[in-house]
Amino acid sequence: MTRTPIATARTMDGSKKKRTRRDGALFDINLDEMFKRLHLANARRCWRDLVQRAEKDDWSHQELLSVLVAEEVAHRSQTRISRLSRKACFPFLKTIDDFNFTYQSTLRQSMIGSYLSSDFVTDGRSLILFGKTGRGKTHLAVAIAYRAIQNGFDAYFVTAAALIDDLSRASMENRLSDALSSYVHTDVLIVDEVGYLGYGPDAANVLFHVVNERHRKSKAMIFTTNKKPKAEWGRVLHDPDLAEAIVDRVLERGRLIKLDGPSVRTLHIKLDEDDEGRSDDQADRISGIPQADFPEPTTRLAFFEGMKRGARHACAFCDELRSQSAAQACHADVLAQTFQDPLHGWLLDCCCPCQSSINLITKSYLVQYYVQSSSRFSK
Repeated sequence: MTRTPIATARTMDGSKKKRTRRDGALFDINLDEMFKRLHLANARRCWRDLVQRAEKDDWSHQELLSVLVAEEVAHRSQTRISRLSRKACFPFLKTIDDFNFTYQSTLRQSMIGSYLSSDFVTDGRSLILFGKTGRGKTHLAVAIAYRAIQNGFDAYFVTAAALIDDLSRASMENRLSDALSSYVHTDVLIVDEVGYLGYGPDAANVLFHVVNERHRKSKAMIFTTNKKPKAEWGRVLHDPDLAEAIVDRVLERGRLIKLDGPSVRTLHIKLDEDDEGRSDDQADRISGIPQADFPEPTTRLAFFEGMKRGARHACAFCDELRSQSAAQACHADVLAQTFQDPLHGWLLDCCCPCQSSINLITKSYLVQYYVQSSSRFSK
């Protein structure tokens, strides 16, 4: 059997010596089968194209091997990111480059730069994104978690309502410790929409278990909310003490960031500009009928306004009649007893600020004013 030279090697004295092989004994290897056994799926698909490029561009063996390995690493990295993004259960996939900071008056990208690095996860930091609906809180939370996935970590997205319902059900079935594992072991946990919906009576209890375990293990957390954490989470979670403990643990290694500006969902119809241009006390219009520039008061409204003025005139007698004990009812009580008026509470609050006793003379004064007012407005 003939031998063919395949390479040269130097001997001990420095001279070159040809190395030979048996025909087909070394190179007759099924590379596809070898790549499959090594689980190199991308290398198995692209090695033929790379060999052709190497022959055409006169690559060295090292260059060919470097490109082949780099292609495999890049493919595996992208596959891992796609797999972890699906596992994270994001409602949508957004990046930090997609977020428009021009609508924010106080938030800048430099303010969240540290949350886009690996230190956010390794240091176990936390973040609360607070603002009205449509300001981009969920977008920003997903973008930060996606960057963590790109940095080699995993993440999990869940709404506060779903988390509380799941753990409350697990608690009633005596399997709370098992249910907590899916919320505790992930590197980054996003709890979305705290305060948007109503929760059960044990909401603070089950949420505290999650926050406390993650805080103890230095795990990163992101919360989005439209309620002020310190002032309103206690009412939302039905336990002010536990809510304060939750916020305290989250912000120990975390930060509260407020998002303002217009709602990005309704920018195309400019709802926020319309709200800013209208005063708070301006009445709503119905069916396009404009409101009168100088609306006339209704008979009932004008009557009670007159009664209120009459009662206040009667209050001038209070100091003079305070020592007398002929009557023990205030002006509003007199009106309620005399006319059985349904607005007794309103008269009690508005008509008689001094809340003192008056005599029958004042009662007669109010009765006379009532008769005059009713006859005038009945015409």
